[in-house]
Amino acid sequence: MATMNASTWHTHFTRQSRYHVWATHRLLDAVSLVPDSDYRRDVGLFFKSIHGTLNHMLVAEHLLWYARFAKGASPVLALDAEIEPERERLAQALKGGSANWSQLIDTWPAERFEAQLDYQTSKGVPQSLPFAATLAHVFNHATHHRGQITAALTILGQPCPELDMVYCLQEESRK
Repeated sequence: MATMNASTWHTHFTRQSRYHVWATHRLLDAVSLVPDSDYRRDVGLFFKSIHGTLNHMLVAEHLLWYARFAKGASPVLALDAEIEPERERLAQALKGGSANWSQLIDTWPAERFEAQLDYQTSKGVPQSLPFAATLAHVFNHATHHRGQITAALTILGQPCPELDMVYCLQEESRK
């Protein structure tokens, strides 16, 4: 397998961030149709409910990882903290947060992807990890939890959006 150069990493993560925005919006549009009792019901997800999982996504992706990548900060937050109890404001925070990644990635020089990311875990443990691989984790984490939420939608008898990246690429190719 060929190694990716800095420019290729930049292109890759620009595409990943566009997909992240697209999938986040599609998922939240589907979730908006779920009655509040089902939205907050414990359906056996790691963070119990759709609401709990979305709150976790806000904490992990936008309050922890975004702060690490954008500001070099290492906030101390519990991964299950309920940051936004109101579902519409939570959805707006997630949509806005997904767009922030695209804007941030556009500001980085291509060489940044070949460096390290130094930060502290939420428990205060210093870490130094490959920048590009750790950024890949952020987008993979979102995909993982979107998959859990679509499973919850199925369990609840709700329609699920098609979130495969290929559909995003097809939609982009038609524009």
